[in-house]
Amino acid sequence: MTGTHPPANRHPFLRKTISIARFELTSEERAALEALPMQVTQIDANQDIVREGDRPSRCFALLSGIAATYKSTRAGKRQVMSYHVPGDVPDFQSLHLGVLDISIATVNPCRVGFVQHEAVRALLRAQPRLVDVFWRATLIDATAVREWMLNTGRREAYARMAHLFCELVTRLDAVGLAPDLSCEWPMTQPELADALGITPVHVNRTIRELKTAGLITLRSRRLTVHDWNGLVAAADFDPTYLHLRSYEPTSTSIFGVN
Repeated sequence: MTGTHPPANRHPFLRKTISIARFELTSEERAALEALPMQVTQIDANQDIVREGDRPSRCFALLSGIAATYKSTRAGKRQVMSYHVPGDVPDFQSLHLGVLDISIATVNPCRVGFVQHEAVRALLRAQPRLVDVFWRATLIDATAVREWMLNTGRREAYARMAHLFCELVTRLDAVGLAPDLSCEWPMTQPELADALGITPVHVNRTIRELKTAGLITLRSRRLTVHDWNGLVAAADFDPTYLHLRSYEPTSTSIFGVN
């Protein structure tokens, strides 16, 4: 299903952009972002949005749902490199790299907004301060990849899982999608195994350990954090690498972002 949707449907994209900017966006800059000609499409779960080897002429903003960047071996073994939350522009690098070296797939049903590269270039020419924001977003993506490398390479499974929970709750909260430290969690145990570099059986055991410790509940594809400070300690989690403008844990919101 495709169509043109009102700017309200782009809210996560605008909120994410605001959350990582080093300065307050002007009303003109916000209006320019809202006016981006975006073709909004609903995509079912477990579908590739873009594939390795594609030569895209457009990039996309994730407006709802969760997506995953991944690479696969020739034998078909998959490694999830990162998860994407509403507001992210996962393939912004396609604006400058002619061929994609990664694939991005939906985890659950997603609404995505495709924007032609030329429209993005026109936006950045008209609003040059936004170049800084999108460049910053690309660099933050790179810092997240480094943190994931550390997570899968050097942390034990218990800390890896706790770290993934902390990261996604933090990122979802930044766009208003983790009220009371609770959020949708559509990833299956095999999918988490692909992200964490452990077996699905080990994923199951690790989740049970986190539940037994009283840190989380994971039920009906919904994650609730009961002890944020305890989860942070278990994960050795420091949100600095996400480079969000504010970080202020409370019982109802990690950031207090309005």
